[in-house]
Amino acid sequence: MQHSLFDTPKKREIYLQGGYLYYWSNFLDHDTALYLFEELEQQLPWEQPSIKIAGKRIAIPRKQVWMGDNKTSYVYSGQRFEPLPWHPDLWQLKQTIQQVSGESFNSVLCNLYRDGQDSVAWHADDEPELGEAPVIASYSLGAPRKFQMRLKGESKTRHQMVLAHNSLLLMGKGVQEVWQHQLPKTKTVATPRINLTFRYRIPD
Repeated sequence: MQHSLFDTPKKREIYLQGGYLYYWSNFLDHDTALYLFEELEQQLPWEQPSIKIAGKRIAIPRKQVWMGDNKTSYVYSGQRFEPLPWHPDLWQLKQTIQQVSGESFNSVLCNLYRDGQDSVAWHADDEPELGEAPVIASYSLGAPRKFQMRLKGESKTRHQMVLAHNSLLLMGKGVQEVWQHQLPKTKTVATPRINLTFRYRIPD
């Protein structure tokens, strides 16, 4: 399906210590976003990997798929995931995001949050293989979820926003060096959400 941008996607600019966030609501047109959600939820080979915590292997609270160019493996909690070939719709979405943002990406981490009990804990996308000042483009589909940020070394949430269906959040240069982010659990969400985080991974 040909992806179409919304006629006038609304862009917000948010300055945080260290860098900028850029947020677009209604990024793609309504029908394209609905199609993408249904297509990706049904067609991607979702898996639920486990990580080792205190000597025990525990399944992460969400499902994932890693896709990208050749030689863009993803290391998470000591495990290496080789990229699957690009799904045509994700490749086209990447091209659209690159056109709008002026950034380049060669890989994407797809996350499926089945309901409000799926989550991701505090972290920063600051792995060495992402370079010195990585830019992360995060596109959301499905249930709106709360996105929280805190300064590294602190426990207090400093910034919070809701990532709506069909929205794009671009975390600019400097953000990952200064901030951590999380998607907390919630009892108020019973429907799924898909999040696609595009990034440039230095090839192996």
